[in-house]
Amino acid sequence: TTFKIGYVAPQTGPLSVFAEPDPFTLAEMKKLLASGIKTGGKTYAVEVIYKDSQSSSSRAAEVTNELILKNKVDMVISGCTPETTNPVADACELNGMPCVTNDTPWQPHFFGRNGDPKKGFEWTNHFFWGLEDIIAVFAGIWDKTPTNRIAGALWPNDPDGNAWGDPKIGFPSVAAARKLQFVDKGRYQSPSDNFTAYITEFKKAGCDIVTGVMPPPDFGNFWAQCAQQGYKPKIVTVGKATEFPAAIAAYGPRSEGLSVEVWWSPSHPFKSSLTGQSSAELAAAYTKASGKPWSMPVGFKHSLFEVAIAALKASEGKGAKAIRDALRATNLATIVGPVNFRTGPVPSVSKTPLVGGQWQKRGN
Repeated sequence: TTFKIGYVAPQTGPLSVFAEPDPFTLAEMKKLLASGIKTGGKTYAVEVIYKDSQSSSSRAAEVTNELILKNKVDMVISGCTPETTNPVADACELNGMPCVTNDTPWQPHFFGRNGDPKKGFEWTNHFFWGLEDIIAVFAGIWDKTPTNRIAGALWPNDPDGNAWGDPKIGFPSVAAARKLQFVDKGRYQSPSDNFTAYITEFKKAGCDIVTGVMPPPDFGNFWAQCAQQGYKPKIVTVGKATEFPAAIAAYGPRSEGLSVEVWWSPSHPFKSSLTGQSSAELAAAYTKASGKPWSMPVGFKHSLFEVAIAALKASEGKGAKAIRDALRATNLATIVGPVNFRTGPVPSVSKTPLVGGQWQKRGN
């Protein structure tokens, strides 16, 4: 009589900014699902069991196994970078547990889990944009300002950093075509509080551009040390670190002009399949409830539940394989755009749109 959804996210640790909208999303879903859902001639209550990954891959795997083996959930959902989604999805695939994830570029998620492009995965599904999209967005941003096309790269030794810096699928693969030169000292170990060697190298090479994919605390250290050492690149476009109002506020006045990819915003032309809310309406509801400005994960948290609940309804309460098959067959218009796991670019993956943006000061 109850559908149980396990939800894994980094409530604490350096990735916790990705989970900031979770209390709002969980409260909204509790209200929305208070009367349960009807399927297969029955009404099912819906229970969400929320687990903290503590921003640790090993902890993410551990709590996912708890959800599957101890809490006996019917489905697991997750997001918040490969450090979370990859171990969660791996545990679900191993245990025959239906799973849907987002908020990780599809290549670090799919190939980081040794996915086969001919087969995909049986139990796990993922929707987000890919490295080809963010490369196009970042390069488009850099084309807007005259520079020497030399970019200092800050790629950590983690699934994201290794994928973004990969010579075959990452940014270096388009260097020649885009007339870019990347200055890459190699992967740094995160967390890090000393970027002097990188700053020295970037200054020596005359890097007009700085790019990378960094947890907010790492970028905060790097950006403060740039000021201390007199390094002023013309363009700074860094994923992860500059995606959130909370992180940007911590960087102070030097946040102005930083550029970043934008996965979702109030201006996106999509509506929720659950509530009918537009992107603007969902963002406004979040700000009213939390007192905080909207952030990109707000839409993606909501969309996880859109896909999960649609699959549970389609399963008609017939068990794990029916939920798995319903997820595979997903073709849903969500708050972040269409989600269809049959369209690729590889099996069990669906792509969502991506644009670019820049932080600018408003008011005094």
